[in-house]
Amino acid sequence: MQTRSRLYFGYWIVVAAFFAQFVSLGIFSYTLGPFMTPMTDALGWSRADFTISRSLSQAVMAFTGFFIGSYVDRFGGRPLIIVGTLVVGASLYAHSYLTQLWQWIVLNGIIMTMGCAMMGNLVVNVTLIKWFVEKRGSAVAWSAMGVSFAGIAITPLLTVAIDQYGWRFAWQILAVLTVVIMLPIAMLVRRAPEDYGLHPDGRSDSDVASGLAHRAAADFARSMTRSQALRTLSFYVLVLAFGLFSINIVVLLLQTIAYLTDAGFGRTEAALAITVASIPAMISKPIWGYFIDRLRPQPLASLSSALTGASVAFIVFSVGQQNLLLIYAAFFLLGVGWGGMIPMQEVIWGSFFGRRFLGAVRSAGLPFALLLGAGAPWLVSVYHDEFGTYDGALLVVAGLNMLAALLLLVIAPPRGNRA
Repeated sequence: MQTRSRLYFGYWIVVAAFFAQFVSLGIFSYTLGPFMTPMTDALGWSRADFTISRSLSQAVMAFTGFFIGSYVDRFGGRPLIIVGTLVVGASLYAHSYLTQLWQWIVLNGIIMTMGCAMMGNLVVNVTLIKWFVEKRGSAVAWSAMGVSFAGIAITPLLTVAIDQYGWRFAWQILAVLTVVIMLPIAMLVRRAPEDYGLHPDGRSDSDVASGLAHRAAADFARSMTRSQALRTLSFYVLVLAFGLFSINIVVLLLQTIAYLTDAGFGRTEAALAITVASIPAMISKPIWGYFIDRLRPQPLASLSSALTGASVAFIVFSVGQQNLLLIYAAFFLLGVGWGGMIPMQEVIWGSFFGRRFLGAVRSAGLPFALLLGAGAPWLVSVYHDEFGTYDGALLVVAGLNMLAALLLLVIAPPRGNRA
């Protein structure tokens, strides 16, 4: 591969990761909001009923990730992505025929979620971290733009499709697009550069011989196994911090359209709020990545979490003021905070525990992190059904982000891996 092209193959992995996250996280995170009101109205469900699948899916995602992490370390992500694509495509198409709540829970909360986990960010980001060390922040950031692009493209277009053609046909469209996009993308994925006589970051053999690739060598040498990582305090603090950080994303992507339409705004205006957040989330990712490669990532992650928490509180205030311009400004700031989360999370995990066994280490943290947020969407819906408002629940979510910011500021790498 090195002799055929001057372009480092790791950059093709970045392209594959962009599209994999666009599809998998787009379907997992950005689709439910537009579907909530049409489906609950048509099928006679409450919002709490609808969000049961999302709370269950957090647990399913966690436990699926636990088993596939070691597989990525050993065999790479391509087989997983192919299987995940077929599972997601079939389950999405089956969504168009559901009539009962138990069918929704099984299809959306279990089957589709398992497929998304097999082609999602754990698989592609662990792969990227094996291909990049010196440029890790930038590589993960560029690929993570696919997540935000899903908010720009999927949410508003899906809202229009549902309103024009109905929610059942919209599920079928998603199914077809998933298979058409992801099967070719899976062919680009490779396990690690060493399998092909390459070195991380595109370093040459002479670079390695002269010591210019010392960061990659040190990263590999200090890699911790899953059992070693589980014996460190840093592992559990990191899991807690990023678990609290991510709760707001799950809640807002699911509840924003319902929240704003309850406040008297139209569905198109409400869907646009997600787009307004997604644009700065996408654009800011390479900027976050640039600084991550040059500065300590923990303070940057703390800043990202604090900005996100403040933005959620600002959203609540703006909705109370019934000021759409202020609401969009709050969502814009929210997007800037979101932009830093994925690249910094992946880089911090990689820098703390090394790249050799990172799939196993990251997957061990998933059950803890995702279970922290598994009940959040359902609890927020229950709060709304009980009190007729989202405000109090969202302010709690904002406070959890502030706590995450504090934890990220004080956390230190495992004792044996401190530079």
